[in-house]
Amino acid sequence: MKIFLPDGKLNRCGERVREARLRAELTQEELAARLQVTGLPLSQLAVSRIEIGKRIVPDFELPYLAEALNVTTAWLLDKD
Repeated sequence: MKIFLPDGKLNRCGERVREARLRAELTQEELAARLQVTGLPLSQLAVSRIEIGKRIVPDFELPYLAEALNVTTAWLLDKD
C-alpha cells in the first residue's frame, strides 16, 4: 500500500496542532499530558512527530487533539 504524502507530510493537522499549542502556551510535554488524561496515550515524542508531519494522525485521534487544544476538528484540518 502506498501512503499519499501531501507536501511530503504524513498528516494535514500538524502545523495547526503546533499553532494551537503555542497559542495555549503549552509545551509538547504538557499537551501530551492533557491527551493522556483524556484517554489518548501519546508521548511528547509523538506530539513532536505530529507537528513536523512525521506521524500519521488517525481520524479517531482528532477529537482528542481538538479537545485538548480547545479548537474544532475542522480547524485542525484547515477547513475553517
